[in-house]
Amino acid sequence: MRVLIVEDDPSLARGIVSALVAAGYAVDSVGNGRDGLAAALEEDYSIVVLDLGLPEMDGLTVLKALRQAGSSTPVMILTARDAIPDRVAGLDVGADDYLTKPFALEEFEARVRSLVRRGQNQPSPILTCGALSVDRNSSTVKLGGHTLFLRPREYSVLVLLLSRAGQVVQKERLASAISNFDDALTPNAVELHLGRLRKKLEPNGPNIRTIRGVGYILEVE
Repeated sequence: MRVLIVEDDPSLARGIVSALVAAGYAVDSVGNGRDGLAAALEEDYSIVVLDLGLPEMDGLTVLKALRQAGSSTPVMILTARDAIPDRVAGLDVGADDYLTKPFALEEFEARVRSLVRRGQNQPSPILTCGALSVDRNSSTVKLGGHTLFLRPREYSVLVLLLSRAGQVVQKERLASAISNFDDALTPNAVELHLGRLRKKLEPNGPNIRTIRGVGYILEVE
C-alpha cells in the first residue's frame, strides 16, 4: 500500500510518515499543493492525505483538480480549521474523510485503514465506450488499441463525458471541469476543446452530440 502525504508542516509530515512506515505503508511526502497534485496524478496511490492550507495551491483546489481529472483515489483532508463550512467544502468537492488538527496518530491510522479498505472496493478505473478506453489511474487514452495524446483540458472533458456516457452533461459542468488550469478560460473554451476532442476521436471513436441550450452527450452505440 502506498500513501501520498501533502503537508507543509515539516514536523507534522515527519510524524505522519514515521507512523505510516511503521505500520507497513510505503509513503511519499511533498510540501506544497502543486507538487501534491502532480504526484497524485502521476502515481498510483492507495490514499492521499491532503492538508487544506498549502502553499502554491490550496488543498481544495488540488482536490477539485484531482476529481475533475477522473481520479477516484480516496482522499483524507487535514485542516487546522475546525469551522463546519471548511469541512463541508472539502466533502463537497470530493474528500472521503477529514481530520481536524491536532489529532491522535492512533485515530489517524484507523481512518487511513478504513479509506484503504474503501478504495479496494471501488469500481475499475477503466472507462470504455466501444473502441475507446480511458485508464484514469495512468491518464492513458486509447482508441482501437492506439494511444491518443490529449491536452489536459481535452482529457478532463473526455473523462467527464465518458463517465456519463449516454447522458447529457451540461455545458456549465464541462466549463467547471476545465477551470482549474493556469491559463484563463475564453468564452468559447468548452466549444474549442470539444472541437479538438471530436477531431481526435474521428473516425472510429464515439460521437459527441450537441444538445442545443442544454449541453453535450457522448453517444453509446
